[in-house]
Amino acid sequence: MTKLNELTITEAAKGLRAKDFTVRELWDACMKAAQEKNPELNAYLELFAPDEAAIDAAQKRIDSGDAPILCGIPLGIKDNILIEGHIASAASKILENHVATYDATAITKLKEAGALFLGRTNLDEFAMGASTEHSAFGPVKNPHDTTRVPGGSSGGSAAATAAHLGLGTYGTDTAGSCRQPAAYCGVIGFKPTYGAISRHGIIALGSSLDQIGSMNKSVADTKAMFEAVRGHDPMDPTTNPDGLYPKRPVKGKLRIGVPTDLLSDVDPEVRVRFDATLEALKAQGHEVKEVSLPMSKYAVPIYYIILPAEASANLARFDGMRYGLAERGKTLLDDYVLSRSHGFGDEPKRRILIGTFVLSSGYIDAYYRKAQRARELMKEEFDAAFEDVDVIATPTTPGPAFKLGAKTDPVAMYLEDVFTVPANHIGTPALSVPMGTVEREGHQLPVAIHFTTPMGDEDTLFRIGAAVTGETL
Repeated sequence: MTKLNELTITEAAKGLRAKDFTVRELWDACMKAAQEKNPELNAYLELFAPDEAAIDAAQKRIDSGDAPILCGIPLGIKDNILIEGHIASAASKILENHVATYDATAITKLKEAGALFLGRTNLDEFAMGASTEHSAFGPVKNPHDTTRVPGGSSGGSAAATAAHLGLGTYGTDTAGSCRQPAAYCGVIGFKPTYGAISRHGIIALGSSLDQIGSMNKSVADTKAMFEAVRGHDPMDPTTNPDGLYPKRPVKGKLRIGVPTDLLSDVDPEVRVRFDATLEALKAQGHEVKEVSLPMSKYAVPIYYIILPAEASANLARFDGMRYGLAERGKTLLDDYVLSRSHGFGDEPKRRILIGTFVLSSGYIDAYYRKAQRARELMKEEFDAAFEDVDVIATPTTPGPAFKLGAKTDPVAMYLEDVFTVPANHIGTPALSVPMGTVEREGHQLPVAIHFTTPMGDEDTLFRIGAAVTGETL
């Protein structure tokens, strides 16, 4: 019999309603696994004590026959999503002891659904990174090979899901931060349409790029976790009003576009798995055709102009005056310098400096505004492509997970997001789905295929994901 913590959300929900086990037994199984494995993986920064009232309430709702699918389901929450009464540190020393005073909108919805929270998962500091080596509280390790990274910035969430330290996890995705670590850890990673899920109550990095996403064991679970938290929020004016994107017609078979000109630097073994996955989709009757997206090769440089600019503005609030680390010197300037110097790690400092530079009066036209125009051109290319295809496919990452400490050059690290970042630039939903493994030093390391659909068309995204996994939604 499958261990309770190894169930999918869909399986667990059925088991709870069939009275095969209780909410408390499910919680205990997940918590026991987390307590045993987390010291090695460092996926969670903190494991929460059981909320007895919430556990009892979830059981009563399930017994009454009137409970949403996430009721009684233990989940991990990335530590930049606010949960009232719990520390929200964004894996940074500057917020090490900051206790959230309110719930993020997504957390409010999850509480209303009866979901349970196992703990706060580790991440790259302020979600800045692609490996979760930049956490102020130590790196996360990949469950498939603990000498390798889990990806980032939501590496703790991905590792927790892959190691069954919870039935699913939420994270945030700014350049692929749910999808890339999901690929490295062998689970499903999802980013919705920009504005589909409220950003109220997440610690902002890049406001035009950030979205709450999830990491799951199945596409059905991904859909359930999305439906639980989506919707317009008056607290977040960037959320989409209902009906903004009309539903696209459901087609029996899908047209899959592949930008082959962008795949030249993909690891040969990953390319083999990718081509085999496309052949399997063709065997199901789906059509595969080539598309051209030349602006996408500039996606990473564009990102590292726009993101640092937005980050430098968002992180200006952490100044030692209102909350977070506060160190005092002889002058007010000393207070700022000491608090920010000791509170921020190297990667936030690097991006704050770059962002301040590209927004300065002498360079805003040369860099920032030019990057914004390039971003618009990229969106126009994707819009044109979606006139001819229903979904665009690439590998999620150029290769499998790399060794801890292997990419000390920031630029080499940034290129890990080459296939995932366009979806954040243009706001489209995107999904990473496992497509097998490649062997490295005796370990089978997961690799994944990445799908993008037009804005608002998550339904097609889930359909193509299920076609790869063999699920029936």
